[in-house]
Amino acid sequence: MTTVIAFIFMFGLLVFVHEWGHMIFAKRAGMLVREFAIGFGPKIVSFTRNETLYTIRLIPAGGYVRVAGEDPEIIELKPGHHIGLEFNNHGKVEKIIVNNKSKHPNARVIEVEKVDLDHQLIIEGYELDNDEERLTFEVDRKAFFIMDEKETQIAPYDRQFASKTAGQRAMQLFAGPLMNFILAILLFVILGLVQGIPVEEAKLGEIISDTPAEEAGFMENDEVIKIEDNSISTWEEFTTIVRENPNEELTMTVLRDGQEHTLSVVPTEAQAVDQKGEEISIGQIGVRAGFEKSVLGTLQYGFEQTYSVTKLVLTNLGMLITGQVPIDVLSGPVGIYDATDQVVQSGFMNLIMWTAMLSVNLGIINLVPLPALDGGRLLFVGLEKLRGKPVPPEKEGIFHFVGFALLMLLMLVVTWNDIQRLFL
Repeated sequence: MTTVIAFIFMFGLLVFVHEWGHMIFAKRAGMLVREFAIGFGPKIVSFTRNETLYTIRLIPAGGYVRVAGEDPEIIELKPGHHIGLEFNNHGKVEKIIVNNKSKHPNARVIEVEKVDLDHQLIIEGYELDNDEERLTFEVDRKAFFIMDEKETQIAPYDRQFASKTAGQRAMQLFAGPLMNFILAILLFVILGLVQGIPVEEAKLGEIISDTPAEEAGFMENDEVIKIEDNSISTWEEFTTIVRENPNEELTMTVLRDGQEHTLSVVPTEAQAVDQKGEEISIGQIGVRAGFEKSVLGTLQYGFEQTYSVTKLVLTNLGMLITGQVPIDVLSGPVGIYDATDQVVQSGFMNLIMWTAMLSVNLGIINLVPLPALDGGRLLFVGLEKLRGKPVPPEKEGIFHFVGFALLMLLMLVVTWNDIQRLFL
């Protein structure tokens, strides 16, 4: 149950921050944000605030922000349609009743002749009992369609995604991944403030009980300065030698309270996966790195860790694209849940670190120029800038639709691989 709660919290935080970035920059640019959704599929919880419908949906596979003009509007009025109009105190149309007009006895029913809800904001038509006088009605900028008793706010062109400058649209698309990087930095800073930041030296922190390190007599704050004939000055040098020598006795010299002590330890053999996705054997002795606390160092640590994780993800992504690693190494929601279960068991601080790493991963993946992802849509904004005119919407729509279908197929394959790893 703890893992389920942790996974829901982690997933919700990552998606919320990502979509919140999209929404905030959309609203700052004057776009009408129709919906802010966590998850896909049927709605579980929903409420409306400041023109936006907020929803939590059943399938935890992502989220979205629906901005006016990004997809075809649901309601389209054509000449010959019979609609009902309700007016505000200024005499402008505030409600356009599309059907069930009998439920709105105060509505003025007309037959539509012409509609422009993008630029002129007018509706022209004839009353049913007077087809000789053509009437023109001004429409309020925040008027609503009423269809099946559900309200949908109209979106004048200047509130649609396409009306904004290339820079505003690009920023709105980039804001989601940007917020994921900012979240990662904040989480690493929190880690640094709570537990301190790892020191560069091979200084030992926690000695895990019932491990070779405890049996060999290592103590917290010991600094390893030599392994066999190799001088050690960094934590990375220390861990590299330990990992490369499973089941091999190592003689280490440690500095403890200004005195040198010699200890012998045999790293236990453990299984791990290298960058190519191949299983390898590594050595472990059961120690954690030492930590120190520094406000300035903590801020630096937040940026450095985010950079390091970004570099690692990009390297692995490059190896995947070039075929150096198989697709089998990818994990979907099932694999992430299984990994989260293991992380939760190792402590809350590790869960925060895991969340920060996933946040960086989410930010980078969304910037990959693939259809239906933020990177794919940014690509079209860039093409528009180069061509001097936008790509036809129908062609861009087909591109994203096909890409989304392929991404869903990839998700199925990855999920199947996760299930095989768990149960086969």
